[in-house]
Amino acid sequence: MAIEISKLAKEDIPCSVEIVQKAFEDDPYFLWVFDAQKSCPLQEDDDNPFPKLVFCFVLTSHATTYGRSGRYLLTVAELINFIPFNKQFSKERNAASITARCLWGINNGLFYVAKEVPSTNGDGAASVGPPKKNASRIVGVAMWLPPHPLSEPESWYSYFQSWILTFRQAANNILFRGHGGLNVKRYWIWKDAQNAVQSEIWNDSRGYYFCNVIAVADDARGKGIGKKLVEIVTDKADQEGMKCYLESSKKVPNLEIYGRMGFKFAKEMECHDGEDVCKLYCMTREPKYPSKTTPFKG
Repeated sequence: MAIEISKLAKEDIPCSVEIVQKAFEDDPYFLWVFDAQKSCPLQEDDDNPFPKLVFCFVLTSHATTYGRSGRYLLTVAELINFIPFNKQFSKERNAASITARCLWGINNGLFYVAKEVPSTNGDGAASVGPPKKNASRIVGVAMWLPPHPLSEPESWYSYFQSWILTFRQAANNILFRGHGGLNVKRYWIWKDAQNAVQSEIWNDSRGYYFCNVIAVADDARGKGIGKKLVEIVTDKADQEGMKCYLESSKKVPNLEIYGRMGFKFAKEMECHDGEDVCKLYCMTREPKYPSKTTPFKG
C-alpha cells in the first residue's frame, strides 16, 4: 500500500474525527482542559428553558471563538445558573466540535489526510494530489494554520468564516447542552499563556505556519505517516522562507520526533489552575533556505 496525502474533503471528516479523538484521548492537555466530574442539573421550576438556553450558549460559543473581548459574554452566560449546563465530557459533543473545525479548515486552513491506497509502483512513496477513487482508508490527519502577518487586520472573508464557525459551535452547545466537558476557565488560562509565549518567541512579522494537530491511526504508526503530514507543509515553508511553530504536551517522545524534522525547542509553556499545572512544549522551525515567495493566504 502507498500513502497518499491530499487536502481534507467533507467525506473525509467522520473518519478524521475518529482518528483525532483516539490519538488525543490520553493527551495531557486534553485531560487537563476537559472536566468529566461535574454537571449542573436543570432546576425543577424552569418549565421552558429553551429560549434561555439559546441565549446562554450563543454567548458562550461567541466568547470561546473570539479572543479576550468575548470574556464578558462568557461571564454573563455562566451567571445564568438555572440553565442546564452539562459539564460532563461528551464524546459526541467533542466530535461535533471537531467536525465544525474541519468544515472551517477546508476553506481556511491547511487540513490534510493521509490515505492508504493500492500501490502502483511498489515503493510505498507518498503522492500528493486530489483524492483517488480507489483510496481505501484514512490513516492520518494534519491540521495546519497558515501564517498571518501580525500587522495586518483580519480580512472580511476570514471574519465571516469565523462567524460561521461560531454559529456552528453555538448550535452544538444548544444540541448537547454545553461544551461537552470543556473547562472554559482552563481554556482561557491556556490562551493567555499561549499569547504570552507567542509574543515572546515569534520574531517573524510575516507570521508562522502553525502545526495545530497531527494524528495517526494506532495501527498505522511507525510507518512515517506523521512525518509526511508534517513535511507537506514544511516543504512549502522552506520554499517560501517561512517559519513554523507547534505546541506539544508530550515532552517524550514528541520533542525528539519533531526535532528530526527541523523543529527546535523554544519555550516551556505552563498553564496554572491552582495546584493543577499543564505543561506544553513550544517548538519553532527555521526554513532551510530563504525565499521571496509570498506565503499562503486565505
